[in-house]
Amino acid sequence: MTTTGTVLDDIIVGVREDLATRRDAVPEAEIDRRARAAAPALDAAARLRGDGSTMGLIAEVKRSSPSKGALAEIPEPAELAATYAASGASAISVLTEQRRFRGSLADLDAVRARVDVPVLRKDFVVEPYQVLEARAHGADLVLLIVAALDDVQLRELHDLATELGMQALVETHTHGELERALALEADIIGVNARNLKDLTVDLGRAADLLARIPAGPLAIGESAVASAADVEAYAAAGADAVLVGEALVTSGDPAGEAASYRRVARRGRPQPEGAHA
Repeated sequence: MTTTGTVLDDIIVGVREDLATRRDAVPEAEIDRRARAAAPALDAAARLRGDGSTMGLIAEVKRSSPSKGALAEIPEPAELAATYAASGASAISVLTEQRRFRGSLADLDAVRARVDVPVLRKDFVVEPYQVLEARAHGADLVLLIVAALDDVQLRELHDLATELGMQALVETHTHGELERALALEADIIGVNARNLKDLTVDLGRAADLLARIPAGPLAIGESAVASAADVEAYAAAGADAVLVGEALVTSGDPAGEAASYRRVARRGRPQPEGAHA
């Protein structure tokens, strides 16, 4: 554990160790070359926006989590991703963090080769190498967690993703983090109901933050989805889409579950007093 002792800090220590191993195997100059030689990225924002009538869905390939432990074996991530895509998922999220989530870049490769919808590399991105790596492995979208980055790092990683033709899902958990995402002029802002520092979940807090996102950026609700009723709650708070993993992989019917989320009507963003103009 790190001196601060949060779950997020602990995860990032492992992420940096694993990153060092990969960088030794593939130098940065080579991963940069591969990233810039990759096929053009797909427009994830456009797919998530759709026609604006129903909720977008980022369906996640998720084997495990720090809060729940093992969720599903998923021996064939590409097959699950294809099921999601056939059920109307706007994008596929692939966890590549290996210690807590049992993911890998091999999963990302398999999914990218199988589906024609945008793919998110979901990991704890703290260095430019990981953004290059995401593009080199075919990701169209990369997760940037505001809580894990200072403003200089956040801007650098966001700019690099943009330069490579990708988009960034800029994830927030607090009012302060949302202010930073808005200052970045991020096109896609996530609000995670799970606090990554202690793993508690508060959908009410997430709803309050979502309502404070102005018209323009796409707003993505993350975590705390167990059923279509929770997707309805996110829609009522102004989310344009949801990112869901656990409920899908443990449902026994990921196709039916994903389709039920996609049928939820989008409601638009309420603008309470004190929200941004």
